[in-house]
Amino acid sequence: MEPDVSMETSSMIRIAVLPIGTVPPTLLRDYHSMLLRHHTIPLSAISSFYTEHQKSPFTNQPWDSGSLRFKFVLGGAPPSPWEDFQSNRKILAVIGICHCPSSPDLDSVIEQFNAACKGYNSALVKRCFAFSPCDSHLEEGGKKGDNLIMFPPADQQTQEFHLQTMMQDIAASLLMEFEKWVLQAESAGTILKTPLDSQASLSSEEVIKAKKRRLARAQKTIGDYCLLAGSPVDANAHYSTALELARLTADYFWYAGALEGSVCALLVDRMGQKDAVLEEEVKFRYNSVILHYRKSFIPDNAQRVSPLSFELEATLKLARFLCRRELAKDVVELLTSAADGAKSLIDASDRLILYIEIARLFGTLDYQRKAAFFSRQVAQLYLQQENRSAAICAMQVLAMTTKAYRVQGRASISKSSLSNETGSSLVDGGKMHHQSVQSVVSLFESQWSTLQMVVLREILLSAVRAGDPLAAWSAAARLLRSYYPLITPVGQNGLASALANSAERLPSGTRCADSALPFVRLYSFPLHPSQMDIVKRNPGREDWWAGSAPSGPFIYTPFSKGEPNDSSKQELIWVVGEPVQVLVELANPCGFDLRVDSIYLSVHSGNFDAFPISVELPPNSSKVIALSGIPTSVGPVTIPGCTVHCFGVITEHIFRDVDNLLLGAAQGLVLSDPFRCCGSAKLKNVSVPNISVVPPLPLLVSNVVGGDGAIILYEGEIRDVWISLANAGTVPVEQAHISLSGKNQDSIISIASETLKSALPLKPGAEVIIPVTLKAWQHGPVDPETVAGKIASGSIGRHVKDVSSPSLLIHYAGPLTNSEDQSAVPPGRRLVLPLQICVLQGLSFVKARLLSMEIPAHVSENLPRAVHVETTSCKGLVGSGNRMDKLMKIDPFRGSWGLRFLELELSNPTDVVFEISVTVKLENSGNEDSHSADHDATEYGYPKTRIDRDYSARVLIPLEHFKLPILDGSFFVKDMQSNGTSGSKSSSFSEKNTKAELNASIRNLISRIKVRWQSGRNSSGELNIKDAVQAALQSSVMDVLLPDPLTFGFRLVKKGSEQDAELDLPNDSSGPTKGSVLAHDMTPMEVLVRNNTKEMIKMSLSITCRDVAGENCIEGTKPTVLWSGVLNEITMEVPPLQESKHCFSLYFLVPGEYTLVAAAVIDDANNILRARARTDSPDEPIFCRGPPFHVRVSGTA
Repeated sequence: MEPDVSMETSSMIRIAVLPIGTVPPTLLRDYHSMLLRHHTIPLSAISSFYTEHQKSPFTNQPWDSGSLRFKFVLGGAPPSPWEDFQSNRKILAVIGICHCPSSPDLDSVIEQFNAACKGYNSALVKRCFAFSPCDSHLEEGGKKGDNLIMFPPADQQTQEFHLQTMMQDIAASLLMEFEKWVLQAESAGTILKTPLDSQASLSSEEVIKAKKRRLARAQKTIGDYCLLAGSPVDANAHYSTALELARLTADYFWYAGALEGSVCALLVDRMGQKDAVLEEEVKFRYNSVILHYRKSFIPDNAQRVSPLSFELEATLKLARFLCRRELAKDVVELLTSAADGAKSLIDASDRLILYIEIARLFGTLDYQRKAAFFSRQVAQLYLQQENRSAAICAMQVLAMTTKAYRVQGRASISKSSLSNETGSSLVDGGKMHHQSVQSVVSLFESQWSTLQMVVLREILLSAVRAGDPLAAWSAAARLLRSYYPLITPVGQNGLASALANSAERLPSGTRCADSALPFVRLYSFPLHPSQMDIVKRNPGREDWWAGSAPSGPFIYTPFSKGEPNDSSKQELIWVVGEPVQVLVELANPCGFDLRVDSIYLSVHSGNFDAFPISVELPPNSSKVIALSGIPTSVGPVTIPGCTVHCFGVITEHIFRDVDNLLLGAAQGLVLSDPFRCCGSAKLKNVSVPNISVVPPLPLLVSNVVGGDGAIILYEGEIRDVWISLANAGTVPVEQAHISLSGKNQDSIISIASETLKSALPLKPGAEVIIPVTLKAWQHGPVDPETVAGKIASGSIGRHVKDVSSPSLLIHYAGPLTNSEDQSAVPPGRRLVLPLQICVLQGLSFVKARLLSMEIPAHVSENLPRAVHVETTSCKGLVGSGNRMDKLMKIDPFRGSWGLRFLELELSNPTDVVFEISVTVKLENSGNEDSHSADHDATEYGYPKTRIDRDYSARVLIPLEHFKLPILDGSFFVKDMQSNGTSGSKSSSFSEKNTKAELNASIRNLISRIKVRWQSGRNSSGELNIKDAVQAALQSSVMDVLLPDPLTFGFRLVKKGSEQDAELDLPNDSSGPTKGSVLAHDMTPMEVLVRNNTKEMIKMSLSITCRDVAGENCIEGTKPTVLWSGVLNEITMEVPPLQESKHCFSLYFLVPGEYTLVAAAVIDDANNILRARARTDSPDEPIFCRGPPFHVRVSGTA
């Protein structure tokens, strides 16, 4: 059999192309390619070289449209025993190729050419082409005969034209030789034999039969020459005669050959035009050809020679003619029958050619798996030959099957298809696109695993035999990486040895596109440390960091909420010269120790220096490692995978390949997940962010002076901490701003921001220390009963750790590039400095309450008024004699001395002793009528209170006596609205004013009291008593803050004068005081009633005088006080915010201490008065009683 045959092969003239002398291989290929361009010579082009010696036998020669077809056989071919049967198998011409500079002796060249031509007896034309001759060669060439053709040095176009002319000459010579042969064969006849003819002596009958057959065979051969001469009509006439004669003599073999020739003549005559009728005719004739080849089978000759090869060859010719997708069924049937006949072929080379042709035709139909199957059959036939050339052929054939079996190496995949697959396999939200899923399905098909392993083993075996260590390494790597679950530990070790042995035969640093072990997947991109956060810079704003989010591979950040996100990938910023890390996970699912000589990030952008590391992986284990490197220049960085040096070869491991592998494992398409079988946890797919490198930036490094450990504080403790900031970068810091973040920001009392700003620009290597004042926050409220129980049992916790420490945010940046393009502005940085504050539970409040006492005033000629402490009199030491006078003030509306205390019960659950000190700021007023003017205040301290560990103590905090000046409805608005008594839905301006004054009074009271502590650890702090005071005032806020609706006062009336004299209050009560009352004397007095509301009040007033025993001195059978005027049921109307007075006189019969008390019953009380009296009944009388006023009566009984 012959390769690459078709129905038109019978019309091709075979020309042997032989190198003569020494011809460089590259030049030989070039000369051969030049010849191939002239495989068809039109008959019209050879007329000038053609000479008709006698009448041509080709009477129907198509000189206008016909042509001669050449088939160049480089290196020639041995004579075929079937040359008589098919004339196109003969070598009809010989062309020698000589390179004159390599073979300067032309005599030797001619001698070698003649010797080479002796092996081709059938050659009718012989020419030797000598290329690149020198001048001497040209002179000698004319003397060497016509067979030596010189091709002088010239340009390509001239050489082509010269060669075309010589080929036309050869074509004309062949045509004339064909005419001579046909004329000779017709006149004298010829004897034609094939290996099928019997070699034994013939009987007389067989001799007669052979003579009849000779005529048919001669006609068939003449038809072959007509076909070679380009005259299909003449050829068809001779084939028709041969068919008739062969049918009569039952020469089936030659009948089939003549029928094949007639089909070729038909196709040549149609000049490549095809239609359905032609196809049916060809199909019918070739089925007859195949049938007659089968009939010619002689069992006696089956062991020696068989026409089966011609039958199969005809089958292949028909399949090639019909080979297209529309007729795929017919072609497959033909190829299947041809494959079945391969078992009966005697010659192994015929079987090899048959499988090659079947594989080619299946490949033409795009039946890749069938083509791959027969290609493997070809490879197995090659592997049966024990030589290196056959092994190389087997390896090359198997390499063509890898695509069909899905085991192709990465190098065999074109860049375009690889980029398309990569582009279509982007991950979006944990799901892959449909195309990527389909590629995974086609890439990993579990049912093919065994067959794929066999193919890779065959490739490995052929590569080892062929001496190609890189191909052997690639096959072993693919086999081990893809099919390790199906390979025993012994087989895995064998493949590892094959990899090592192949690597020993490779030069150092060899790279392979196919990766072996380990499996490498992207684990994560670590976030920037808190001291290296990068933020975008807005040069148009003073707060240039506003609206920017720190860099990092976040899918979502609260900083970027509301900003457009056009990219499906997160952006990551690296800085030139600053080391970065990427975490990857390695897996070794095999049963041997794996040593990775080096692994580093594979960066194709050229602006990144990766640092290699070596790794040891035990059997069936995985490990997460950090791969680092340094960006070297500005620009984008792409990291498709890692470069690994393992098993002596450098390979690139692509992250996307492993992602597809893991997706296939998740969908059951791959044998197993190499990471899961190594015990690694399931990892969410991590995509490579868009990485860009920016110019060098400053880098602040912070630490707390004295150590970076936790700052341990008690609740309320105040302490100064010093923060050291050093510029570890190569660029100065020119802008810096400090802000706070996190919880408990109010625990940072002060930050010396000016210290940092004054140090700018902070040059590289420079350092600045910033003081920060801290105040420890309070823990949550504590239940008094729980605290008391814990104190009793001793089980209260000593240390309460708080994780809500505040942080300092320092936004800083380097020089601002002078560029109009904002994108060219280098970004800034954000330093996050968490203040690791551990707050220990300090003193805790158990409860707080308000204590008060009243001391009655003395009746005098003037009403008592508040004592205003002047600034000059407030400079005394603690414990001075006038201290109580300054705290015990007259209530101007009740006329009594008032002293109030805030009692705090504190517990000490710590293991140290606390000392409590209370200081109160007393306000100084320059105007007695001004109740809201705040002037300079003086701070007074009181004796310290010691609280031992696990004990409780009470601390008394003196409070100043104060009230609001007016009682109106604003305080009761909420209650009145809830009861439906007020129709308005919002307070008036005056009501809001009064409520604001109330709240301001409470805040003013709290702000003037400081409760400080000092612990046994030499630390100090301050207690927050705000909540305690508000809780204490909550229950009695009306009594403490609100004035009574009516206030009463008594004073003496001077005899003979209506003007009152100023009278100072006494400093002590010993001895007679100015304004005292004498016994046995009528003493005129008056009672003053003040209305503290904004409405008129009608009332009934009563006055009572009592002695020291509390008995009524006016009424009864033995009164000791006489009076003039009205003392009971005095009807009065007091205008709003004004006073009314009632005069009366008393006559004291007995000296001593007396008490005057005024009381009133209010008529028609309004809602405000009822709310102040805490009554809801409209019929219940409202009773107001004033404070007692002391009267000291002197004299004798």
